[in-house]
Amino acid sequence: MAKSAGASPARERMPRNTASPATERKMRVYQIGEKVVCGSKGVCNIEEITTLNIPGVDKTREYYILKPLYMAASTVYLPVDTAQDTMRRVLTREEAEQLILKIPQISLIKITNDKLLEQEYKNCLRTDNCEEWIRIIKTIYTRRQKRIESGRKVTALDARYYRIAQDCLYGEFAVALELKREEVEDYIAEVLDRDICV
Repeated sequence: MAKSAGASPARERMPRNTASPATERKMRVYQIGEKVVCGSKGVCNIEEITTLNIPGVDKTREYYILKPLYMAASTVYLPVDTAQDTMRRVLTREEAEQLILKIPQISLIKITNDKLLEQEYKNCLRTDNCEEWIRIIKTIYTRRQKRIESGRKVTALDARYYRIAQDCLYGEFAVALELKREEVEDYIAEVLDRDICV
């Protein structure tokens, strides 16, 4: 389970030759300096791979020390042996560009009951899947337009999950496409407009 804290626990580097090269390669899927997506923390940089010298913690167990790109004050401590279940690599530029072109074909969430809809929003966010984040954004955008046209305000539920999904998606796209996060929305619109004109 990921640990997040403001104060850093003491760290100890693993003694050399405590595991065979094959075992180490199997355990360490990611390397220092790689950027990964880690749940609600979004895109993170792997700062260290080390052990933690704190009471009650296995001093031979390695952890990834992650620094979220968009949460400067946060640090995440994630066990190396369980990391594959809770984090993944950031999309490549090619993958991001292909996904943008796919946006018009991504289906909306068809639930209308707000309680059930919120649960579906949560389920989509938990997948850490960009396509599911796009489903949230498209669904809420469509709902928002309908409400505005009928003279009603956007619901607090939709406003909250729209922002969360945008932060997740645009944060990852910004890294993959080497853009600032605030430039991503215009970039997506430009790519889609260009594709329509072709």
